[in-house]
Amino acid sequence: MSLFPRPSKIVKEKKGAAKVAVIVTLYNYAKHVEECLESIAAQTQNGIELVIVDDCSTDDGLDVVLTWLAQNEARFAAYAVIAHTTNMGLPYARNTAFLRASTDRVFVMDADNALYPRAVERCMQAMTQSGAAGAYTQLEFFGERTGLGTADFWDAERLKPRNYIDAMALVSKAAWEEVGGYTQLTANGWEDYDFWCKFVEHDLRCTYIPEILCRYRTHATSMSHTETNPNAGALILQMSIRHPWLNL
Repeated sequence: MSLFPRPSKIVKEKKGAAKVAVIVTLYNYAKHVEECLESIAAQTQNGIELVIVDDCSTDDGLDVVLTWLAQNEARFAAYAVIAHTTNMGLPYARNTAFLRASTDRVFVMDADNALYPRAVERCMQAMTQSGAAGAYTQLEFFGERTGLGTADFWDAERLKPRNYIDAMALVSKAAWEEVGGYTQLTANGWEDYDFWCKFVEHDLRCTYIPEILCRYRTHATSMSHTETNPNAGALILQMSIRHPWLNL
């Protein structure tokens, strides 16, 4: 996938010196995005740059973001709100956000999820201490289904049968660039799995923080329900071709 930006426009921005960027991809999550943004603004980590990419939503999510940001912009060192002029899909939206981020470290989020206050700070600490290309934590499911995620320590062998690492993670921008960013698969879904597999193939590793710091919303309109599960057969075939070392 090309890392060049897709057709987009900057809707609102504030430039400033930041230590870490938190990127949020938005598509038709008007009813959830404010909770997501509040959780980012409440982070104990200072110097956050907020980058929001709206992937041509058909609801009023972008208006919700702009209204919220007008009241909360002082809580961020810098920010940018970017709107795709056509719907490009999640991988393209994330790549647009990474390109816009001005910092070496980027925390990845979707607009329907949320963070506990120490999430970004703990990931920053873990990356510094470990020298890893990324850091991730344990998940808490909330919404229609509750419980804990399946995150565990980084291990290529664990990735062979399935993905156990969510997209909510702090990632080195240099590592993102080295692996070619997020790839739009022929069948939608598993872009996160593909991304981590490329880390393995480039001898990059991430560090795991065994603390519940990220919150993953479960609902009927999530990508896992609407795209990933129905496309499982096609995804297994494509991933097996892209990464022959997998055992799906």
